[in-house]
Amino acid sequence: MVVGPREISSRMSLTPLNIGFDNTVSAERVIAVVSAEPSPIKRLREAALRHRKLIDATNGRRTRTVIITDSDHVILSSLQPQTVVERLKSSGASS
Repeated sequence: MVVGPREISSRMSLTPLNIGFDNTVSAERVIAVVSAEPSPIKRLREAALRHRKLIDATNGRRTRTVIITDSDHVILSSLQPQTVVERLKSSGASS
């Protein structure tokens, strides 16, 4: 059975998570929030770019946080990782 986007959105309420510069991500889809500095994360970014799964939400600023979603998308944010984690906790989607 194939489920379309309308069926999915009607089944669950998606909570927007602000990741900076008026960019949002569905908080329920986030599986990891990590610092952008470690070498394994840099390799993950390169692999996501090759597979066309990289989303740059930095608006040209320095990348500080990498957000990984359950759909294997890698999202870059210029916010500090702790800021994103605090927003994720306050959204209530992390429970």
